[in-house]
Amino acid sequence: MTTGISTVGVVGAGQMGSGIAHAAALSGYDVVLYDISADRTEKGLATAAKSFDRQITSGKITSADRDAALARIRTATEPAALGQADLVIEAGTEDEAVKRKIYAAICPSLKPGAILASNTSSISITRLAAATDRPERFLGIHFMNPVPVMKLVELVRGIATEDDTFETAKNFVTSLDKVMTVSEDFPAFIVNRILVPMINEAVYTLYEGVGSVESIDASLRLGANHPMGPLQLADFIGLDTCLSIMQVLHDGLSDSKYRPCPLLVKYVEAGWLGRKTGRGFYDYRGETPVPTR
Repeated sequence: MTTGISTVGVVGAGQMGSGIAHAAALSGYDVVLYDISADRTEKGLATAAKSFDRQITSGKITSADRDAALARIRTATEPAALGQADLVIEAGTEDEAVKRKIYAAICPSLKPGAILASNTSSISITRLAAATDRPERFLGIHFMNPVPVMKLVELVRGIATEDDTFETAKNFVTSLDKVMTVSEDFPAFIVNRILVPMINEAVYTLYEGVGSVESIDASLRLGANHPMGPLQLADFIGLDTCLSIMQVLHDGLSDSKYRPCPLLVKYVEAGWLGRKTGRGFYDYRGETPVPTR
């Protein structure tokens, strides 16, 4: 498939950014993985390498596929390196102020025709686009976590997004062997509009003493056939991310049903953000996760 894109820039070398770099490189695109420190880009590259190795183990790709894909990824700590990219995907922290700082830093280096996309899971695409020099060439390309495994990508147009920008993005997503859904630009889009309030309700169920961590997760796994319980899933996503999405929903829709659970706020204030910090609704510091309540 011809997408008109040969080089993809990925801004942010965390879990999502490294996953997007992995998917793009495996599909034949040259990738520039940019972050503000070499330590972060090295970690991102190592994360991508581990993902490739898992795919080799499961028989999805060959070692030759991995080597070729890794050779297509180069890392950078200067925005100027994004100057050759046809599409730049921002995968920074789910915080609007942070994303605006990123755009201010990278936009001067982008070529005029480059498309800029955000991997935001909840923030208004129209509002983010207005913080750039190219709102008509800006849109949301929201990958699911973990990117190498999850098939879905949500595409979100802002009010200024032009048709050719959107068509190019659709072709790009299809070329990654992903399935695309199109969401209107409302807070949290489709997946997180439904998923994160469910997680928040599970936290309320814990907060109100209706059930324990284990009983809540077992109930949804076995009673609703979910692959992972909602509190276990919250730990996997990151409790800070869950809280920020609930705050975007609450602020954007002004409906009390989106009020973040005080217990979720308390965990985030404690720095217990889930797997990435070793503690959340479960404690991951031992051999097996143990509920923290």
